[in-house]
Amino acid sequence: MKFEFQNPTHLVFGAGTLSKLGEVVSSYGKKALLVTGSGSVRRNGTLEKAVSSLNAAGISVAECSGVEPNPRLSTVERGAEIALSESCDVVIALGGGSVMDAAKVMAAALFYKGDLWNMMAGQENRILPSQALSVVAVPTLAATGSEMNGGAVITNEKTTVKSFVSARCLYPKAAIVDPELTASVPQDQTAYGICDLITHVTESYFNGVDGTPLQDRFAEGVILTAMEWGPRAVADGNDIEARSQVQWASVVALNGWVQAGTASPFPVHMIEHTLSAHHDIPHGAGLAVVNPAWMRFASRTRPERFATFASRIFGIPMQNPEDARAVAEGIDRFEAFLRSIGCPTRLSETGIGEKLLERYATDTLLVARDSEGRLPGRPPMSKEDIADVLRSAL
Repeated sequence: MKFEFQNPTHLVFGAGTLSKLGEVVSSYGKKALLVTGSGSVRRNGTLEKAVSSLNAAGISVAECSGVEPNPRLSTVERGAEIALSESCDVVIALGGGSVMDAAKVMAAALFYKGDLWNMMAGQENRILPSQALSVVAVPTLAATGSEMNGGAVITNEKTTVKSFVSARCLYPKAAIVDPELTASVPQDQTAYGICDLITHVTESYFNGVDGTPLQDRFAEGVILTAMEWGPRAVADGNDIEARSQVQWASVVALNGWVQAGTASPFPVHMIEHTLSAHHDIPHGAGLAVVNPAWMRFASRTRPERFATFASRIFGIPMQNPEDARAVAEGIDRFEAFLRSIGCPTRLSETGIGEKLLERYATDTLLVARDSEGRLPGRPPMSKEDIADVLRSAL
């Protein structure tokens, strides 16, 4: 096991910490591009509180609103134009994962030469961004963990391809993580966020290199925490203790701690990105469909790993290290948990049929593929494998 790890994001966590926004942002600039989504932060008063805190610290604001779920490249370009014309020197992302991802790329766009899409995975002559305005992230949803990592996922609406970029300059300088901001999130979106954060750690748990026992325990801890507190957060949005535990699990799931040294690809995410690029379904909902189906596929070649998952997460006894019964029961119980909190587990529940399965497989491989043209993972997946997994989830 060899790795390097550094996370430069200053994290301010806890109920009521939105009040610190102006104080934190003042270290990075005086004119902020404030990036928001469809309007929920305006309706529930979060935007007003944020702007008040900023103004009290002497920070003026130019707003870029209307970032959509599965954020579009054109929206990123629009935000960058506002930042340039308004002479912004800092970017604030106030919203969910889509808002944070879009804000990061907007911040880099001001310094990037050429087509912004060229920074995304899958491009033949890809050039990563090396400079960006400072970003301060204020998540209003526990899901992606984008507030404490250097990644962003963007959809090119012209080509119907959803891809990602990860670069050091995209790490937020600071994150204000206030669980009270998630209290108004609807039950379905809360559930989708729980699935998303769990999938972040199952990706490395099942696809990472061998010999990472501490990281395995980190992953199991995130899963168990989400499964314990997630249903409470879904049932009662005002349960701030549950919201806090789920939000912290979301941060830890993708801030690099769990994945350190695992060298893990993210095949489930790559497949889902294609689905949401084509159909604009919520990312977490798509993951809830794809992950159990992928687990059944991958468990055929690595049953001992999935038996361990069944034992440690659900307490299912094993007759041997590769117990097929335990493997099947563990995956079934994981899928049942997702259903119990309100996630779809079949493509038909999201309105997706079998007509374009081969197209989805092809598009997935446009973004991520190994030297043999397969989707990286354990095991690597051919185009036919991807289509078969999706077919099994119909």
